[in-house]
Order: sequence, then structure tokens, then C-alpha cells
Amino acid sequence: MYDDQQPPDDLGPSFCSRHGIDLVKSPAAALGGSAGLDVDAVALIIEHGDYPVNEFGQILYPRYELFQQIVEVFRKSGKSVPVFCDKHLSYDHKKAAEMVATAKKMDFGLMAGSSLPVTWRVPQVELPRESPIEEAVVAFGYDRSHAEIYLFHALECLQCLLERRRGGETGVKSVECLQGPAVWKACDDGRISWPLVVEAIGRSPSANVGPIRENVLKPVAILVEYADGTRGAVLNLIEAVSDFCFAGRLKGQAKPVSFYFDLPLPPGARFFDPLTWHIEQFFHTGTPPYPIERTLLTSTVLDLALHSLKDGSQPISSPYLDIRYQPPASSGFFRGPVADRH
Repeated sequence: MYDDQQPPDDLGPSFCSRHGIDLVKSPAAALGGSAGLDVDAVALIIEHGDYPVNEFGQILYPRYELFQQIVEVFRKSGKSVPVFCDKHLSYDHKKAAEMVATAKKMDFGLMAGSSLPVTWRVPQVELPRESPIEEAVVAFGYDRSHAEIYLFHALECLQCLLERRRGGETGVKSVECLQGPAVWKACDDGRISWPLVVEAIGRSPSANVGPIRENVLKPVAILVEYADGTRGAVLNLIEAVSDFCFAGRLKGQAKPVSFYFDLPLPPGARFFDPLTWHIEQFFHTGTPPYPIERTLLTSTVLDLALHSLKDGSQPISSPYLDIRYQPPASSGFFRGPVADRH
């Protein structure tokens, strides 16, 4: 059973030493040395390396630990600068919440997340703020590493659209992770909208032919029940589709809103361009292009979903899901043709 009061695992220096994790030995030297802080911004990117994986299938990236070392330099120097943390804040939602609280207390800009919310969309759909969204799904397919990695991307795809609903983001009531036949049952029971799943996959150029249920061998889904009654779901349907695809139902509209997130493949991998552009603007202004609460919410949902899966797909509620914010005026995704695409 999930216990939200249980203290998180220690991932301090002794743990890292035992598992071969090379934490920064002297962040003061990296950020300015004995003279104090001598940089204009910090990019915290940790995915290169061999890190342990816990019982919930989470890679123990030491984002929180390195963030704490960066913050310590800020404290000693009496100065702080904008910090970008690549992808989710931490595998542990309590550590993620502490990172956000620290940034707010010390009054420095904190940006996190992945390239999906700001990459190109086909077609170029921008939902205005206060859209009457009632339900949405994101379908994708990924099987090349731990499920956690791309479930985070899918949750970001979902959240960057659902945050634009009426009232903005008012928090999540519960999270549940299903796998195998339980996913199809949730679709049959209406807990996940089959029409929206079909609509989302139908937008993708990578969509496979044939019935989805027959093609997909090991479906996985995260169900998100929002505090205001809105429903969201992300589905890993490996044999059905590769692209990240969105479909949403708006009140009073018969036709769903749908598109896929365009991720130009290597060579080039130009889907990094939109995110790096936004990071550069953030480093110049100190103001992130979207609230850090978005990434805090997706980090928290992902952590609790993986605990739900380990606990027999039991729904999980937590006060840490009570995250509220207003979305940015513009989604910030790139428009127009993709550079260097032939």
C-alpha cells in the first residue's frame, strides 16, 4: 500500500558512492570558485550516466541532490540565477515539491520539463485559455527503456493542454496506473474514451493498421482524475502508434480536438530547437515560459502512478496533488515548417 508519509529513500553521497554515481565534487568551483557565483544561469541535465533503478521502475537520477548543491552555492554567495532542470524535477514527488519551494523562497526562476509541449503540432492547434475541455487522452508507443521515461513525456503532453481548461489548473483528485486487460476494461467501461483514443491515433502518420486491441500486446495507461471532474489519460500502445497524439472533448462540440506532436528524427533531431530557444529566453529574462507548477504536477502524477502500478493498480490520492496555477497566455509551441526537413 502506498504511504504518503513514508520518508523518501536517501540518495546522498554515500548512496551515490555505493552505486557509482559521480556527483559534482565541488559545485562552488563549477559555478564560480572561491570568488562566489560567477555564472548567469544554470542548466541541470543529468541523463548521461548509469544510474540505479528502484522497485517502482524509476531511474534514480540525482536531480534533487545536485539542485541542493547548486542552491548551497547561491546561499553562500548571496546571489542566485535562473535554473533549468531537464525533464521531471525528481523521481520523488516530495523532493520535487521541495525544489519548487526552495526556488520560490530564494526568489530565483526555475524552469523544468521536456521538448514535447513546445515542439511543432500537426495540425497547429492552440487551445485558448478557459477552453471547456471535459476529457482528453494522449496515446503513444515506446518500449526501448523503462516505462517511466516516456510516460513523463506523455503526461506533459496531456497537462500542457488540460491546464488551459476553464478555471485553469485546480489540482488532481487521484491517480491510477493500469496495465494489460485492465486498460481495455477501462476503455469499455468509459473510464477512458475509446472514441478519443481512436481519434488521437488516427492523427498519427505512424498509426498501425488493424484493430488497436488486437495489435497491442501490453497496454499501459495512467488515469488522472482532476479535482474539478475533468478526466485525462495517457496510454502506451506500442504496436498501435509511435507518435505522441492528443485528442480532447470540449463541451458543446461534437467533433474532438486532435493533433500529433511532431518530433523530427535524427539526423538533426530538431525537436530540441523549440525547447532550447525557450531556455535561452528564460536565461535572459529569468522568467520561465510556463509555470514550474506544471512540471511539479506531472512529476508528482508520474511518481504516484508508478506506486499505483506496483500496488496492484490501486488509485492514489495525496495532498501533494493539490497543485494550482494558471497557464501561460500562449502555449509557446513552434509554428511553421521544420528547419532542414527535406
